[in-house]
Amino acid sequence: MDQSLQTTFADPVVTDELDPIARITGHPKFVKRSIFHALNQKATARLHARNTGTHYENSRLIIVHLGGGVSVGAHQNGRVIDVNNALDGDGPFSPERSGGLPVGQLIDLCFSGRYSKEEIYRMVVGEGGYVAYLGTNNALEVRKRAEGGDLQAQFIQDALAYQVSKCIGEMAAVLFGHVDAILLTGGMAYNESLVALIRQRVSFIAPIFVYPGEDELEALAMNALMVARGELISQKYNPRMD
Repeated sequence: MDQSLQTTFADPVVTDELDPIARITGHPKFVKRSIFHALNQKATARLHARNTGTHYENSRLIIVHLGGGVSVGAHQNGRVIDVNNALDGDGPFSPERSGGLPVGQLIDLCFSGRYSKEEIYRMVVGEGGYVAYLGTNNALEVRKRAEGGDLQAQFIQDALAYQVSKCIGEMAAVLFGHVDAILLTGGMAYNESLVALIRQRVSFIAPIFVYPGEDELEALAMNALMVARGELISQKYNPRMD
């Protein structure tokens, strides 16, 4: 590989630790890709381990990033063995992404002649989720509208919590029901009402811990420090060029 293409990363978004069985989609022309909020999820896992006196490498966790995109990962012994593709159409919807859509209806839309490829992709990434239903990608605005009596905003916020909770249940099955903790992180984890809705549905699975926000600079610094201390092994990151 051209050495100019090699650089140093800390848990980039395409970190791929999926189990082989997690890659199967239902048709061999389609393979599941691992695209999620790896930096924030891994940093949150290690923060939780420090706070609880445990070891990330010996833990079974479900970690949920609640931000502009939503990713729900099954972490087993330091590896993310399954996670939804949080970028382009998998898992729960988010403030600006559609998540999984009914495939048959999507195919009909693609061949309707009414939309370009770019327009349909924007429906999936950028103009889905809250944007499509409520006209904004600002989760704080949606929260305030819901708290102010906007029934549609409340309903869509409830639906987001519903879809996130379903995905948490899926990841619990991936871990054979042996889950040490469920961690909620990302900007929307500041929304106590959203967190409460998720908690109501999944608290039977495992204890829930909330680590709101995503301090990416702190996470990068923590990773660098752990490598310097010998707590993490530095690895080469080879980006795909196709």
